Amino acid sequence: MTTTTSHTPEPEGFAGPAEVPARPARLIQNEVTTEIPVHLLFRDEAGPVSVPLRPTVVARRQGTGEQPRLRRPVQPKPRPEPQVDPELVERPARVLPGAAGVLAGACGAAGCLAASWWAGVLPPPAVQALGLPVSAGAELGPAQWAAYAGAGALGLLGFGGLARGSTGRAWVLGLFGRYRGTVRRTGLMWVNPLLLRRRVDVRLRHWRSEPLPAADGNGVAVRVVVQVVWRVKDTARALLGVEDHESYLREGVEAALARVPVEMPGGPRGSVEATGESLTRLVVRDADAVGLEVFSVRPVRVEYAPEVAAAMHRRRVAALDAQDRATMVDSVVDSVEDTVTRLTVRGLVELDDYERKALVKDLTVAFCAGRGETTI
Repeated sequence: MTTTTSHTPEPEGFAGPAEVPARPARLIQNEVTTEIPVHLLFRDEAGPVSVPLRPTVVARRQGTGEQPRLRRPVQPKPRPEPQVDPELVERPARVLPGAAGVLAGACGAAGCLAASWWAGVLPPPAVQALGLPVSAGAELGPAQWAAYAGAGALGLLGFGGLARGSTGRAWVLGLFGRYRGTVRRTGLMWVNPLLLRRRVDVRLRHWRSEPLPAADGNGVAVRVVVQVVWRVKDTARALLGVEDHESYLREGVEAALARVPVEMPGGPRGSVEATGESLTRLVVRDADAVGLEVFSVRPVRVEYAPEVAAAMHRRRVAALDAQDRATMVDSVVDSVEDTVTRLTVRGLVELDDYERKALVKDLTVAFCAGRGETTI
């Protein structure tokens, strides 16, 4: 018997249950993805589309052995440059030739003499010596006192303002706490006597320091004596920008020594010059802001600190002794090798391995004993 199965066609428009594909699970559970709008995927316009996208951030998964992402090294912030008042810059002060002060003082003295003659207080011999007629006045009135005051003030201003400038010296002038200029002229001159004068040395100078603390390349404490060649370039900043420019320079050298390693004499070639260049560069950077011009900062004496001097001396002696022993051993080995080779090459002796070893041992002991050594 044949069984016939009839298939009933389904009506049009019938849709059976559709299979919905399962959404794949995320490989990384804590990932953050960026969603892109669907309408942007079917754009007909060509060209780039600027869409604000959030970056994908993937953290480290625990227990997977995944290495964390490397962070960029934090760049150190640049050290601010030392600065003083930008308006505090050296400028020439207004002064007059010394002849003007002498003339004003002489006029003041002559005015006082004339006022005395006018008041009749000059003795007759002095009047006759000066060739002046005898004055009829016999008392000091208001007019005579006013003449005395004016002539005296003129004389004080004239003679009181005289100053002598010398080579290599300068005057910094101030009035009621305000900078009024710098005088670098030489010779006799007249300066307003109401101005406060501060003298400063502008010659080329060198400063030899006391032993300052420092460290070498291995961090061992040392004491360094440095010589600094410098001069005052801007007198206004040097005297008014800091309290004491010499102390400022000394402390700047100490700060530079704390940052630059100082090698002992006999170290790598050129280390002393490199240390001097580094120290000079750092000190110039700090001293230029206060009007000081530094030409060189060079170590002239380097020694170990007292607390490590004995230990480093023993270490240095041990290193020299080891070097001397190594040199001596190389010399002995070369001498023994040369002796054995010459004996065997010339056919003076025929040696097997045992005899060769014994000969080498005896020659080594003999050469070491000849050099004042009993053992190798």
